[in-house]
Amino acid sequence: MTKRLVQGNEAVLLGAVKAGATFFAGYPISPSSEILAQASVYAAHHPEFRFLQEEDEIASANAILGGSLAGAKSFTATSGPGFSLMQEAIGYGHKVGIPCVIVNVMRVGPGTGMPTMPGQGDLNQARYGSTGDYTSIVFYPSTVAECYEYAIHSFNAAEESRSPVILLSDAFLGHLNEVTDLDAIDLPVVPRTLEPLASGGTRLFSGVATYPDGEPATADSDEFIRQYNETRNHSLGVAERYAFYEYGWNKESKTLVIAFGITRRIAQPLAAHFALFRPIRIWPTLDEELTEIAARYKEIVVIEGSDGQYANVVERMLLRRVERVPLLGGRMSIEAIREGLDAIGMLPAEPAPSGSESPAGSRAGRAG
Repeated sequence: MTKRLVQGNEAVLLGAVKAGATFFAGYPISPSSEILAQASVYAAHHPEFRFLQEEDEIASANAILGGSLAGAKSFTATSGPGFSLMQEAIGYGHKVGIPCVIVNVMRVGPGTGMPTMPGQGDLNQARYGSTGDYTSIVFYPSTVAECYEYAIHSFNAAEESRSPVILLSDAFLGHLNEVTDLDAIDLPVVPRTLEPLASGGTRLFSGVATYPDGEPATADSDEFIRQYNETRNHSLGVAERYAFYEYGWNKESKTLVIAFGITRRIAQPLAAHFALFRPIRIWPTLDEELTEIAARYKEIVVIEGSDGQYANVVERMLLRRVERVPLLGGRMSIEAIREGLDAIGMLPAEPAPSGSESPAGSRAGRAG
């Protein structure tokens, strides 16, 4: 086992390969382009791994759906504007039941936004970006080693749920370099069980509501509800096996900070003053875990790189008011966090001593 310097985007690619991915299709977009570039280099030296640079993100998302149906564990990587373009394909993947992974290295939006600046404004889109109702499984790591680890979990969850799974990152995390030993991360890999298209027999992959025999069911609400509940319950059952979160810092504090992804890293100097809850499985929300922990604290503050997307979720989940520190315009720094805490009257009187806890903190693993 050898420790070496690894970039967050590189760790995602290596995790995908470890999980058995053999097909990448994508279109370059900052700050995710290193995943595409390194996938092309990997494909040049590993003929079993196929690489395709598409003309845009719409084609990329549809290509990985086709690749998955043909038998390959498939994935793509993009950022906000490209993720927007992929939403129709993601919805189709949920309707038909196609396992694949979409990596979204977030930047400031909307639109082209700020291509080199980190953001966390795609949380709602990761859950509700496509049409209708469906159940998204979404992970968001905080370290380079976790980029590798949760890339593997994403592929495993995709295979088990037979649905597209979203792996979130951001411009800072994707470009972060850390010394780590990826070989020390030993996770099981869920094998592909979905038979490829060429295996024989007749199968229908229609985005239109249909009966199991392929006949249209576009006017049968009962059949739609039956299929929806069946798929939803299956996905929620899979998600329960991936209930990852971190609970740490100063648990005796009266205040619980909720932060995730890169904001958890940036808020580290405050560890002596606050307790921390970090959701790693962003969707479905960790209702039971957070409700049980939050009940111990007088105050809750959500620090995030959006204007309250996750704070709104927490308020609905807990049925109580939470304070907010939004880090907007890519301004993610401890100074910005302290200014935000000061604005709501929650800035600690004295700075926390440095090195009070390691970046990975104390993680509670998975429930069940």
